[in-house]
Amino acid sequence: MRQKMKQNFLRMTMVAALACAPLIAASTTTPRQELSPLENKIRRELVTLPFYGVFDNLQFSVNGDTVVLSGQVYRPTMKKSAQRVVERLEGVETVVNNIEVLPVSFHDDRVRMAVLRSVYSQPALQRYGLGANPSIHIIVKNGDVTLEGMVANEMDRNIAGIRANGVFGAFSVTNNLRVEQSDRKRS
Repeated sequence: MRQKMKQNFLRMTMVAALACAPLIAASTTTPRQELSPLENKIRRELVTLPFYGVFDNLQFSVNGDTVVLSGQVYRPTMKKSAQRVVERLEGVETVVNNIEVLPVSFHDDRVRMAVLRSVYSQPALQRYGLGANPSIHIIVKNGDVTLEGMVANEMDRNIAGIRANGVFGAFSVTNNLRVEQSDRKRS
C-alpha cells in the first residue's frame, strides 16, 4: 500500500513538473531587480517561449544594442525561437546566438528523466518544482549533468547535487545552482 502511494506521488510530481516545464524562467547572471528595461523585455520574451522547459537553460547579456544569447537547449527549434523573439524587440540591433543545441541521445533522455525524478521527489526540493517557474534546470550532455538555476540556501543546493550524483548513468554532475542569500549579500 505504502509503495503504491509513493509511486502515485512520484507520477503526480513528474506530471506537474512536465506540465510546468514550458513556463520555466530564463536564467540571467543579474538579479531580477537590477535589470534594465531592455533586459526585462528580453527576459519576459524568453520566459514565455513555448516549449522552453526544465531541460533548457537560456542566458543572455546586453552590451549596448547587442544581445548575446547563450546556454543549452533540448530542441533545435528553441535556439531559433529565442533569437527570433529577441530580434523583434525595440532597442535590439544585433543578436549573437551562442545557444548550444544538446545532442540527441536515448541515454541522455533517460538520465534527464531520472535526475528530474530524483531531484524533485526530494521533499526539501519539491517547492522548486511548484508553480509556473521551476528554478532548477537539468542539462544533460553525453551523460554529464549540469544543474543550473537558483535555490534559497546552501543546503538545498547541496541536496540537489547529491540527488543528481545518485542517478545511475550520470557520468559526472556539475552543480551551478546559485544561492539567493549569497546573491543578496553581494548587492
